[in-house]
Amino acid sequence: MPLSPPVTRQHLHTRKYLFEGFEREDGLFDIEGRITDTKTYGFTNEYRGRIGPDEAIHDMQIRLTLDIDMKIHGVEVCTNSSPYRICGNVAPSYAALIGEQIKAGWTRRVKALVGGTKGCTHVTEMLSSMGTVAFQTMWPVWDKRRKEDPDARPGILNTCHALDTDREVVKRFHPKFYTGGDA
Repeated sequence: MPLSPPVTRQHLHTRKYLFEGFEREDGLFDIEGRITDTKTYGFTNEYRGRIGPDEAIHDMQIRLTLDIDMKIHGVEVCTNSSPYRICGNVAPSYAALIGEQIKAGWTRRVKALVGGTKGCTHVTEMLSSMGTVAFQTMWPVWDKRRKEDPDARPGILNTCHALDTDREVVKRFHPKFYTGGDA
């Protein structure tokens, strides 16, 4: 069901996220994220001068390179547009993620390593969603593995409400791992 019709209003701000997952020819995976912020009106910025309507205030990208077990092998961060000259200086801080694994507690770990003044709010907030995109990207590879080894426990179990091992979805698609009352 869609949102209810809004009251009359004026559009002021747009934030767009784009996340993509790629399988590389070397057996690794790239998960990329991009955030852009625009306003519907122009304004003056001390660092950049005039920022026009629909011109990016923020335009930042991040690429995580992962293996099949979600271990991070590489991180690249790029600030294409920002409201302050120094924003891009934080990019090297994200190397702290190399060696980490995307798994339960990912967002908490990201905040500990690159949250607050250690990183860029915009890049750091993308990393939570990138964890989810990584799971979606890996799914077909994991599914193939699971079919080859039916005893392999799917990594997505207990990661959300629907995939709780007590729920009907797990009973139907992963019955071996179902733990509900009638198991």
